[in-house]
Order: sequence, then C-alpha cells, then structure tokens
Amino acid sequence: MAGPGKCFLVTGPPGVGKTSLIMRVFESLKHNPSLKLQGFYTEEVRSAGERVGFQVVTLDGRTAPLSSLHISTPESLQWPSVGKYKVDVASFDSLVLPELQVRQDTHLFIIDEVGRMELFSSSFFPAVLRVLESNIPVLASIPVPKFGRDIPEVARMRNHAGATCFTLSVSNRDATTEQIRSQLEDLLTKH
Repeated sequence: MAGPGKCFLVTGPPGVGKTSLIMRVFESLKHNPSLKLQGFYTEEVRSAGERVGFQVVTLDGRTAPLSSLHISTPESLQWPSVGKYKVDVASFDSLVLPELQVRQDTHLFIIDEVGRMELFSSSFFPAVLRVLESNIPVLASIPVPKFGRDIPEVARMRNHAGATCFTLSVSNRDATTEQIRSQLEDLLTKH
C-alpha cells in the first residue's frame, strides 16, 4: 500500500487546471537528474482552434491518441465513446501500460488522468492499483463526481489509505500547486 501521504490526488471541474498543476510539478521535479519519474499526462488535440480529441504523452515525450471526434478507420466505429469522442483503447494501452510497470528504481508515478476515457481499458485500473500498492509516491488527477456519483474506480483511489485529495479551484490552484510541489520535493529528497 502507498504509505500515508504518498498518494496525491488532484480533482476539480473540467478546465480548472488539473493537468497544468501536474505539468508544473513535473517541470519542477524533472530538473533533478537523480529522480526517476514514470507515467503520462493527457493533452488536448486542437485543429483550427477547435478541440478535436485528446492524446496521452509519456514523461519522455512519446505520444499516442486517446480519443478523437473523427472516425478514421472501420475499427474506430467500434470504439467506445465518451460524449462525442471515440476512445482508442488499443493505442492508449500500448503507450501507457508500459509506463505503469512498477520498477524498484522509480521515485514517482504521474498519472493524468484516471477518468472515463482511460477506464475503458480493462488493463489500466489494475495497473494503477499495482502502482498504488507499490509504496512509490503517486501524483494523479481524477474527475469530480458527476451528479454526486463517483466512478467506482475513482472512489477506490479517493478512499485509499495513502491518498490525500486536493480539490482545485481557480482561487486555490497556484497555492495548491506550490503545496503539492513542496510536499513531493520533501518526500522525494528523503529517498
């Protein structure tokens, strides 16, 4: 189990800055060459100023599509959807699952995000649970409960013994970013 204070969960409404917080903390930590960071983040794919999908990006810059508005192949007709987006589970799995392999030399996992699209992968949440149970610190983002109901897997993370959940708002996001960065730096410099 991730020990107390080793799992940092960031939540808040869409667009409040969860990924931005994670990226700022990552940018701050990646300058320490002795730290081994593993994981991924999610970013929008835009075309002509419009969001047309999302892609996942590993911490070393490799990318794969996560979802798209456009049906590009006959197989993509079969893909699950979230709202108007079709989710490319195979592409997501091929890039993300190796990033979630627990290795003894890893100091921090970054997982952005554990949301509806990502959870269409049947292998993703078991990999996230192995990370949580590894005692390696985790910084992850999770969606806010919709209509008062949490996604069951997200509720499991939120209720995990080692988890501290930070709810972001426009007014607290800078202070919260600094608080998480500071706590992670303290935790990681003790390794």
